Amino acid sequence: MAVSDTDFQFVRQLVRDDSALALADGKEYLVESRLASVAEREGFVSVAELVQRVRAGAPGLRQHIVEALATHESLFFRDLHPFEALRQVIIPAALKAGAGRRLTLWSAAAAAGQEAYSLALMMREHFPGAHVTILATDLSQEVLARAEAGRFSQLEVNRGLPAALLIKHFVRDGRQWQLHEDVRRMVTFRQLNLAGPLSRIPPMDIVFLRNLLIYFDTQAKEALLDRVSKVLRPDGYLFLGAAETTYGLDNSYERVQVGRSICYRLTAQTRMTSGRDRR
Repeated sequence: MAVSDTDFQFVRQLVRDDSALALADGKEYLVESRLASVAEREGFVSVAELVQRVRAGAPGLRQHIVEALATHESLFFRDLHPFEALRQVIIPAALKAGAGRRLTLWSAAAAAGQEAYSLALMMREHFPGAHVTILATDLSQEVLARAEAGRFSQLEVNRGLPAALLIKHFVRDGRQWQLHEDVRRMVTFRQLNLAGPLSRIPPMDIVFLRNLLIYFDTQAKEALLDRVSKVLRPDGYLFLGAAETTYGLDNSYERVQVGRSICYRLTAQTRMTSGRDRR
């Protein structure tokens, strides 16, 4: 049974209020399919009954709805070019300029951890002596727990992970692959709702905010980009998804091309703005 329009509009507003994620018109089928498993798990006979209980006031169920409707898709070394830009140009330049300073990298929508672990594997393979902190955040505590465990199916490791890295840094465990502990320890996982303040995020050299803005409306995009600009170091880089841009949303950034990858830096004017020194 399809979700009613009344329930769809309620869920749509709930998700927008709690996470800034925007459900487009015609996504009733998505709400029904994603929430059916939540309803079953929580002992409800239908999505309608689940929504009714949330309307009556059930904060835990409310969070379950938001997490179920968030997209948690990720791949190892997704699109590859951003990682090449980091390996070939950005990280060597940052290490040279920083004179031993610890680099900070942030995977801002970590999902099951493939992106964050791709960053860790790149640093381990190509910059083994570098001091680096890798932070991975996500809205969902459930997917973060899975990410922190570092266990992936055969299908997941087949999606972007080079065979040489699989053999070197993973061990087969039944039908899954377990990432070695030394690589897992390089990443700190933390639950974070990007619709809220970023006060717990330290100054960042590299921010991966990829394939998330496409799920936000214009107002939410503007607000998030503004918050990110305040944690990005003056010489830092922001990476977005291939279909995303800061153009027309936030003039604090300028578009730059590094190799075959497009990324963003704070404009000279923004870097010089009083009170925004993040060094």
